[in-house]
Amino acid sequence: MNITLQVNGVPRAVDVDPRMSLLDLLRERLGLIGAKKGCDHGQCGACTVLIDGRRANACLALAVAVEGSEITTVEGLAHGDELHPLQAAFIEHDAFQCGYCTPGQLCSATGMLGEPGPSAVTDDVLVDPDLTPAEIRERMSGNLCRCGAYVNIVSAISSTVTGAAR
Repeated sequence: MNITLQVNGVPRAVDVDPRMSLLDLLRERLGLIGAKKGCDHGQCGACTVLIDGRRANACLALAVAVEGSEITTVEGLAHGDELHPLQAAFIEHDAFQCGYCTPGQLCSATGMLGEPGPSAVTDDVLVDPDLTPAEIRERMSGNLCRCGAYVNIVSAISSTVTGAAR
């Protein structure tokens, strides 16, 4: 099948097998290797990308299902030589060790900053809560870090929240 989509702002037309995952399309056909194949079951978050601005596990999305969508990978977060604020914060706060989960963490955090509403740890579900460290930990819980850099990841995200519009 031939599908068209925007990947990091670039229009792409690609022939794909209808069974191909978005992750395999990005990595194997388009050469965008930032999103990692961790578990291939949607449990680790290493493959997180943004589909039309919402975070999603690319290993669970079929490429044909995202026809016409805007896909943003970690490679598309920066603007030229200028790092995305979250990328700069991850460096400043040493929010990575081996770095394998970092692309998924960055895409997930980027999507999370635009997601309003309560979470499982919100006291008052009728309000849009502040992104406290507890809220950030809950909202990022789908992204695993086998090295245990969680404290620094939460710190990095927290440092960007004050300047981010939600």
